[in-house]
Amino acid sequence: MIALLLALGSSLAYGCADFLGGLGARKAHVLRTVMIAAPASLVVELLLWPILGATFSPGALAWGAASGVASAAAFTLLYRTLAIGPMNVLSPVTALVSAVLPVTVGLVQGEHLSVAGMVGLPLALVAVVLVSAGSATGQGGTSARPSRTALLLALGAGAAIALQLIFLHQAPAGSGIAPLIAGRTVSSAIILTAAAMMSRRLGPDKPAYALSATAGVLDSIANLLFLLAARSGDLSIVAVIVALYPAGTVLLARGVLHERIGRGQLAGLGAAAVAVSLLALT
Repeated sequence: MIALLLALGSSLAYGCADFLGGLGARKAHVLRTVMIAAPASLVVELLLWPILGATFSPGALAWGAASGVASAAAFTLLYRTLAIGPMNVLSPVTALVSAVLPVTVGLVQGEHLSVAGMVGLPLALVAVVLVSAGSATGQGGTSARPSRTALLLALGAGAAIALQLIFLHQAPAGSGIAPLIAGRTVSSAIILTAAAMMSRRLGPDKPAYALSATAGVLDSIANLLFLLAARSGDLSIVAVIVALYPAGTVLLARGVLHERIGRGQLAGLGAAAVAVSLLALT
């Protein structure tokens, strides 16, 4: 139950972070957004270090660094994806990919599901698909079907998110938040270096500082909750619960951007609620 609650918290934080990051990337070049979000995320983890502790073993550093490389790619691809839009279609596409890979890894590593889990897990995956099956309408109800480029970016973002979660899960259980600190240090270094090298191509637009920083803080919280959930539960279950984060993004896109929620998405939200209830019994 604790792992489930932590995973739900992670999912909510990811959904809010993605929405804010996507909005920030609409106001300026995506690198200007992530060059603020990633360091802001690192600051949160450094502040939590004295409270939660960290053991910088070789394993923690190696897996943390690997997650940081994946995180840099995930930040950039995801925020660019959501900036192109429509959020209510592309966000669930990334989620589906980000769920399938960790679930596969968890099952291959020998995780076993109870009867409730065997029903709830595939139902949760179906929920992700249904959420993405809503009518592709954008602000004001106009047609907003995703382009091929946007879909490819969404698939890449999902794969990067999946790798980040898998790498964090592989880090030693007794390492505290060391993998998170190592990961955010690496991702911040990559992103800031890329931004410096491309400074002339980023355009004159100023980044949305508050949106970008808040997205980074929420992403850091989401990563922490995922790490704690994965350490106290099965990766196959935790990952698919976390992958329900588009529900938050879709609802925010509906309330703020007036993107319509289709019947398929409503059915997906209902299926997600049932799936979570079943997984709580495992």
